[in-house]
Amino acid sequence: MDKYIYDKSNGLWYECHGDYYLPCLTVPESKPVGVWGRRYRSYLKKHRNLVYTTMLLNGTLENYVSEIDRQAEEMFARLVEQMAGQERVTEQLKARDQMAWVGVMNNIRERAEEVVYAELIYS
Repeated sequence: MDKYIYDKSNGLWYECHGDYYLPCLTVPESKPVGVWGRRYRSYLKKHRNLVYTTMLLNGTLENYVSEIDRQAEEMFARLVEQMAGQERVTEQLKARDQMAWVGVMNNIRERAEEVVYAELIYS
């Protein structure tokens, strides 16, 4: 028995393991996905199941989710920076009154999250 055989009908290579030929399959490399990408994947799976399944079967889901994660992270960081600048949240405020600074920054982060959800994740 040959160690490897090729099946022209489906385009797969098979490797001999004992008395059986098993397909030589590999999992495609994917980029790490952060919190935004996981939330987007969950949204697709729950609310856009056809798109999720199609992309999963095509092998494009992980790269697309990774790209959405990157875009969302950049948008979130940019929005937090812009909102903090508009509201004049500075290091002087942080040094003078830490609790006030934490409160303002938490508020800014929550608003920025809502924008990212509305613009990228749930659209």
